[in-house]
Amino acid sequence: MASQLVFASAIITTLLIIISIFFLMHRLRSSQAGTKHDQPNITSSPAEPTILSRTLASTLPDSVILPHDVTFKQSMDSYWAQQECEVVPACVVRPNNTRQLRTAVTILKDEYDKRRNQAGEGKVEGLFAVRSGGHSPIPGAASIQGGVLIDLSLFCEVIPSEDGSSVVIGAGAKWMDVSKILDEKGLAVVGGRNSAVGVGGLTLGGGLSFFSPRLGLVCSNIVSYEVVLASGSNTTASESINPELWRALKGGSNNFGIVTRFTARSFPSTKIWSGFLYMPAFQTTKVLRSFHEYVNRGNSGVPDTAYNNHAAGPIACFSYIHKLGFQAISVNLVYTKPPEKEKKWPVCWKTSGFASLWRLWSTCKVRTLTSATDEMNVLNPPGRRQAFANTTIKNHLATLTAAYTAYYDAAVSLRPHTIKGLLWTLVLQPLLPEWARKGDINPLGLQDGTVEPLVIVSFTINWDEYGDDGLVKTTLRRTVEQIEATAAANKTGHRYRYLNYCAEWQRPFEGYGEENWRFLQGVSRKFDPEGFFQRGCVGGFKLDVDL
Repeated sequence: MASQLVFASAIITTLLIIISIFFLMHRLRSSQAGTKHDQPNITSSPAEPTILSRTLASTLPDSVILPHDVTFKQSMDSYWAQQECEVVPACVVRPNNTRQLRTAVTILKDEYDKRRNQAGEGKVEGLFAVRSGGHSPIPGAASIQGGVLIDLSLFCEVIPSEDGSSVVIGAGAKWMDVSKILDEKGLAVVGGRNSAVGVGGLTLGGGLSFFSPRLGLVCSNIVSYEVVLASGSNTTASESINPELWRALKGGSNNFGIVTRFTARSFPSTKIWSGFLYMPAFQTTKVLRSFHEYVNRGNSGVPDTAYNNHAAGPIACFSYIHKLGFQAISVNLVYTKPPEKEKKWPVCWKTSGFASLWRLWSTCKVRTLTSATDEMNVLNPPGRRQAFANTTIKNHLATLTAAYTAYYDAAVSLRPHTIKGLLWTLVLQPLLPEWARKGDINPLGLQDGTVEPLVIVSFTINWDEYGDDGLVKTTLRRTVEQIEATAAANKTGHRYRYLNYCAEWQRPFEGYGEENWRFLQGVSRKFDPEGFFQRGCVGGFKLDVDL
């Protein structure tokens, strides 16, 4: 009897320790929100405005923010990743409407042409950057040192059509702005899964959604785009108007113009079932096996085990907490319509391996889409240094296991180093090629005949201090390249790289395939013959267009 009590006490103590660690991990992440590390002083002794800044300020006095303005620091602090906050422009242009944006682009284009003529055969340095939601972790993705930042935050309207079939969404809106309005109307769009992510960047990079299994990628559900071109003119891109541009914008990023508005298809949608399962590290092998088996349903011809297109995920996350030398697991499950019995799991998830896994707790429940996307956002709030990288593999259990091993070994290799606040996270999520074939045609290259399920293997790393940037990023790159080498050896790799999760050293357009890459380059030459958005605009991934 005494031995049983000791054993029970040990079990309870272990559970309490594990639960405490999970809460500590949550506090570690959330306590960083709003906290800035190593931030440069951008409010004292502002630099003298450049000639270009003064020209913009005199022409658009209500839209230009200079370093000495009180709102300048607010603008810099609005990025998600701390690295972006540290890239300080000479001025911020925050246009109130398309006319003001066109004026700013015209001034910038004139300056670009002048510098291009002066440079001759030399390369013109970047003049400006464009920010939609500012959620990229790459320094300079939506910011520019000493240049002009175009901030689209005032293009934030969300206007559903009267018949509920479409929604006009401003490029500066965030997905929380969209879902809050549409939740009230019983509507949804194929949109982002994190409420704080910007509409513009995610959509132009392709975009994964809870609704992708049923309706396709975010970009494949955009009816039309309003775009300001390099000439300063405003145009529409749709299936019938500028169809080449319309197709190119479905994953072509910021290479063709500044999109101000998207018209997205909408559809009836009430609440969804979603949440996270939280598990200790000893469940790793079972989580990997359950993930592989569920994703493999995409190959199943048996109705009861086929991939359900209302089911999104699973998204399996393995987070190594550097300070504690401990790993935690979370798995996101979603079903995009309420189950028949609200308190019960949807059948597709109940029959999966995840239902029987021992877990600490679950947050799965019926909720609004806004609530589901807010939960995603809370897990990684702003104010920390961030890094992304990703690769794509076939759903092959040995390769998935090798990816996990590479992630874990890399995390352990960093243990001798004091990296304050380091959270080293591996994320596995399915990408079925058939999703990319739903909706409108796109240039992502996933319509190339691949039929077997794919898995996006991505990393989300966050830490506190600038001095650790080099070590973290070098280790991350080495880890991704190790996974790619293993996949190549197993013949389970795939060329696709999801642009929105790419590191600065990755080349996502090569993964679209040569034909699609050449198509995008041709559209760039047609609508931007002088390369204004290839050379004058920094940030994003460029098309390597010969000018």
